[in-house]
Amino acid sequence: MTRAVPRAAVVGGGITGLVAAYRLRTELGPEAQITVVEESDRLGGTLRTVDLAGGPLDVGAEAFIGRRPEVPALMAELGIADQLVHPAGKRPLIYSSGELHAMPAGTLMGIPAGAQSIEGLVDAATLQQIAVEAETAFDWDPSIDVSVAQLVGGRFGEQVLRRSVDPLLGGVYSGLSDSIGVRAALPTLAAALDAGATSLSSAVASALPPPSSEPVFGALRGGYGVLVDALIAAAGARIVLGARVESICGERKGWRVDPIGHVDLVVLAVPAPALSAILADTVPDAADAAADIELASSVVVGMALPSDVELPDNSGVLVATDAGLSVKAFTLSSRKWTHLADRDSVLLRASLGRFGDDSPLGLSDTELVRTAVRDLGTVTGLDVTPTATVVQRWHGGLPQYAPGHLDRVAEIECAVRDVPGVAVAGAWSHGVGVPACVASATRAAAAVCEVAR
Repeated sequence: MTRAVPRAAVVGGGITGLVAAYRLRTELGPEAQITVVEESDRLGGTLRTVDLAGGPLDVGAEAFIGRRPEVPALMAELGIADQLVHPAGKRPLIYSSGELHAMPAGTLMGIPAGAQSIEGLVDAATLQQIAVEAETAFDWDPSIDVSVAQLVGGRFGEQVLRRSVDPLLGGVYSGLSDSIGVRAALPTLAAALDAGATSLSSAVASALPPPSSEPVFGALRGGYGVLVDALIAAAGARIVLGARVESICGERKGWRVDPIGHVDLVVLAVPAPALSAILADTVPDAADAAADIELASSVVVGMALPSDVELPDNSGVLVATDAGLSVKAFTLSSRKWTHLADRDSVLLRASLGRFGDDSPLGLSDTELVRTAVRDLGTVTGLDVTPTATVVQRWHGGLPQYAPGHLDRVAEIECAVRDVPGVAVAGAWSHGVGVPACVASATRAAAAVCEVAR
């Protein structure tokens, strides 16, 4: 008897979905019928590389954590390892109280282990509060999860949140300390607290990663578009764009996925709200948990400036949330990345938008560029006119890892685990960065392939 050719559907054409399709191809073989269904008109999700001033510039995610192996390993598999580049090693700045400050050293996501590391960024009263924190009564309940603001604000004060913690959380999650939970965003800190740390200061000190000379970040010389294109080619999948999957329905020996019909295997690599809608009838417990994961929207304004513009000799500028600016961060791309420093134009990116504030998305492109240029002038003192710009809106681009997030993810994964031939993956699960998405997709593909064996 001839064995039937396996048919698989991957719902979602972002980085998670594309890696899942590639892994399915590797596991199921060249004869497998693999279809990627994407609601938008393009693949790549929040990875997008555009041409600006004669060369590539990423206007979504631009880098990955260097200490994680997933992306370099994937690049090697795809034959694009020569695209790997590392930053120039320059430090970012923080703009607060009308001044630029060096990024504090010895902090965990902006949370200091002691007063000395944050001196100059906060006032004397806050420094004193941090200095005596270890001497004040500390009560931590290992059975609960709290927001970063609840934990840090009560121990170190509001200025630490707005001037040190929020700028970093804004870069990772487009969120705030009020909207992000300790356990999901800061697992090493939570572990130190659970182990009996007697103060927040001591917990931060024990949770800090050991010093390393290895590059913190990596990127692709030609932008993430190179990785997206390589995955599309290697997956060899049928691509269906502009199609929304509303639900999946169990059938005899498989699933019906509209609009593509019957398949044997399904990987759902979509944002949490879409996942909730798709699973509402099939796996209601997972759908209910996914519905509680909210999203943040943001905007990236890419700018090319005249080649004689002298940016600060730093990788970027993070903006305190109490600074009164619209831009939350500037990536000084030509300073941060050596491969961009050789371009004829000075390149940078401005990021706007946080969880709970979608107002930047409502501005016109002209207004967004004007806002970015104005805030750049405020931060650096430069009076510049861009020679080229690009505006990228990210509607619902990043999930918020709110308190209780790990429990929600566990509920989703537990409920779906009992559904044969279906797996879920995405930035909502075990990390928003590209390495975490690659790992999530790899696990999901392996899970559904167990059914095909």
